[in-house]
Amino acid sequence: MAQIFAPSAQWQMRIGKNSADSNPLNTKMLNSLVIKQNKKVVKTSTNFKVFATLSENGCTVNRLEQLLNLDVTPYTDNIIAEYIWIGGSGIDVRSKSRTISKPVEHPSELPKWNYDGSSTGQAPGEDSEVVLYPEAIFKDPFRGGNNILVICDTYTPAGKPIPTNKRHKAAQIFSNPKVVAEIPWYGIEQEYTLLQKNVKWPLGWPVGGYPGPQGPYYCGAGADKSFGRDISDAHYKACLYAGINISGTNGEVMPGQWEFQVGPSVGIEAGDHIWCARYLLERITEQAGVVLSLDPKPIEGDWNGAGCHTNYSTKSMREEGGFDVIKKAILNLSLRHKEHISAYGEGNERRLTGKHETASINTFSWGVANRGCSIRVGRDTEKNGKGYLEDRRPASNMDPYVVTALLAETTILWEPTLEAEALAAQKLSLNV
Repeated sequence: MAQIFAPSAQWQMRIGKNSADSNPLNTKMLNSLVIKQNKKVVKTSTNFKVFATLSENGCTVNRLEQLLNLDVTPYTDNIIAEYIWIGGSGIDVRSKSRTISKPVEHPSELPKWNYDGSSTGQAPGEDSEVVLYPEAIFKDPFRGGNNILVICDTYTPAGKPIPTNKRHKAAQIFSNPKVVAEIPWYGIEQEYTLLQKNVKWPLGWPVGGYPGPQGPYYCGAGADKSFGRDISDAHYKACLYAGINISGTNGEVMPGQWEFQVGPSVGIEAGDHIWCARYLLERITEQAGVVLSLDPKPIEGDWNGAGCHTNYSTKSMREEGGFDVIKKAILNLSLRHKEHISAYGEGNERRLTGKHETASINTFSWGVANRGCSIRVGRDTEKNGKGYLEDRRPASNMDPYVVTALLAETTILWEPTLEAEALAAQKLSLNV
């Protein structure tokens, strides 16, 4: 993301009680995403249209489209809440639905729920119950109307966060008075790769072969350069509808790879919005028959990996004299480089090689406008003497709760020894 702007005043998504929007992501909108079967329109005696799909055994009429697009708002006050949580791998999103008796405006109005943690790798079979705590609400672009998506975190029946619940610790850090006073802003650049379903090879690539070398694909247009634009656009609109603070999208350097940006977001909101955006992308690629990959280096060789660059600033960084505060933050980050790397995503060593616009995973560096550094500072920040920094180390599969909270902890709450600070400043040529 090129620049951090002022964040939305709406830090917590609210859902209007009387919203009766029709389903924005209906099957007509997604027709261009899937390979069309041989279909013809059949008119029935009730004067509505259905698709007749020709199969080997004859003609089978599929009325699912009409039911999927059915608006139940005039007939019931009930809504559907899709409870979403993070599974045992720490990167997989899970969800299930329940009926709520009326529209809601805040997560506190929703009941806690539970699921079988033994089936998600989060609990043993003999004590498998995991409890879902609703934390954030978004509008549901798939079902429309007053229906909602609910981001949850996970606890034992005794009320203790389970090990994969990274949101709980993040919320503690973001509720610290020192952190609250600094109003930390985040702009997260989520890169991802689209794969062909049956061969797990990037979309648009010849099966078993390679496209031309990188160069024309980044932000490119054309059938030979852009693969999966409809998925990116559908996701963009779904995020806007849901209330996710999405700020842009673009095609990436490797063909079949895309990026969306979320932010600026304040504190814990950044993680909630990224996780909901990932869930929407999983659902859209599911409908399109394409596989979503967050692998940081999906294709070995002379191809860019996939990162999740995290732009970050505090109130002090954004005010006069903020560049000195940024340099002090960079110093702290250099001293905790190993701790950050260990928390920045699985398989990141395959991506952070010092090539393809990355720094080496073993060496901390920073620079102005240098995309080969661990931390990049923009030209405008240097010129204005205030602004933000970009942490280019996080992998595409990083947990946004972990990364955002760790940045706040290291730059606001953690203080190095004077000796370590002096040595780091000398090594990095920082005068702080």
